[in-house]
Amino acid sequence: MTFYIENETDAEFAFDPQEVISAVAEGVLRSEGCPVEEVCVNVLLTDSEGIRAYNRDYRDIDRETDVLSFPNVEYDTPADFSYVTEHPEDCMDPDTGELVLGDVILNVDRVRSQAKEYNHSERREMAFLVAHSLLHLCGYDHMEDAERLVMEEKQEAVLQKLGITRDSE
Repeated sequence: MTFYIENETDAEFAFDPQEVISAVAEGVLRSEGCPVEEVCVNVLLTDSEGIRAYNRDYRDIDRETDVLSFPNVEYDTPADFSYVTEHPEDCMDPDTGELVLGDVILNVDRVRSQAKEYNHSERREMAFLVAHSLLHLCGYDHMEDAERLVMEEKQEAVLQKLGITRDSE
């Protein structure tokens, strides 16, 4: 799996973001049964001002958020990867053969503030947001309460399996 991570801030963490992002993303893809071993995800670390601009420019929502997800794959139902096998020309990189799953934009300011708000580590908060975003890249949403509950359960299961819990640090 390839994770292109760009940090457009000067944010530093007490952990390696690349390691956390990779582990969580791989955990989500494994739990969702992604049939392609070679997957590419682009991750951008930005600040509140940066994510507000992306949210405004790409979603017409002029406010900051904690994470944005831009899936590259179409799904009839969440984690139904049949589109990938039926339309590889639309979602596979012809040069590398990788499944280009999509893009994730993380707000490092919100990683820090939400970690404090929820009384857990910044590592745990980043891992949570990555799990949340990767589930979006796998076709999940949370517009309805039932969908939100499914996503929350799946996020927590991946983090538990990785040992990234609220009380682990």
